[in-house]
Amino acid sequence: MLKYVFPFLAALLLAPLAALHAAPNPSNRIAPGKEFVYKTSHGQPQKIEVYFPKDHDPAKERLPAVLLFHGGGWSGGNLVQFRYACDYFAKRGLVAATADYYMHSESERAALGPGGKRKRACVTDAVSALRWFKQHADELGIDPDRIVLGGGSAGGHIAMMATLNRSLDDPSDPTNIDTSVVGFLLFNPAFTTKGRDNDDEVDVFTHLKPGIAPSLFMFGEKDAWKPASDELVPALRKSGAQAKMLVADGVGHSFWMQPEWYDCCLVECDHFLVSLGVLKGDALLRKPAHTDFNPEKSTP
Repeated sequence: MLKYVFPFLAALLLAPLAALHAAPNPSNRIAPGKEFVYKTSHGQPQKIEVYFPKDHDPAKERLPAVLLFHGGGWSGGNLVQFRYACDYFAKRGLVAATADYYMHSESERAALGPGGKRKRACVTDAVSALRWFKQHADELGIDPDRIVLGGGSAGGHIAMMATLNRSLDDPSDPTNIDTSVVGFLLFNPAFTTKGRDNDDEVDVFTHLKPGIAPSLFMFGEKDAWKPASDELVPALRKSGAQAKMLVADGVGHSFWMQPEWYDCCLVECDHFLVSLGVLKGDALLRKPAHTDFNPEKSTP
């Protein structure tokens, strides 16, 4: 009898954990945006999905815009991840987009050897996506001087690196289009402390310089990637940049994709964009009950 009872009890105890991990990402219910191919990289078309505010007429107005890159360890992930955010920002009056990028296959990564060189292609395509976005400002109805860049995990890393290291630019990109942005939205970005990648080309600490746009970092306190950003935020401030980190108690990496935390993060992003003058008015969402960042563990 016991051999039947123990598996039942184990399943019963594990059910809440399974339910937590199975919590649907709100992006799964959002339809894709308008699809464009911004380049062909390593023989593969790289896509960008764009979401527009209702009744937006590119011929009559130039709106601020946001461009977000998905995470996935520089080797996975897809455009679904930020569809919910893009849909929200479009409803707030921004032109919002999310782009993919080339990721080396497992065999290609093995051939590159140890170190961070596998990340270079991701950064290169992030630069191309940003320049494509600016180059098509007329068609999309955006103001190329009011673009916010961001992403989650690896996507946060490549977003900031795209604005810092010109040696990774695609030679076929229009170099007359700059890579400046007005802010960064960083959902648990995967930065490493200096030297861990063994590749200065993708090391943010190597390329810090004055003039970096204001940034919002959002982390779970148990995230193994957080220590590098604990160093990066003060380093950014020392360079003269505005940088703010929000910390959520008791959660780890990718916490923000849980529905209640996704909404909470978007409210904070909204407040941040209002502070930059990119948005006006009040957020369309409200933070769910009992879901908020810990002010004592966050930076002001």
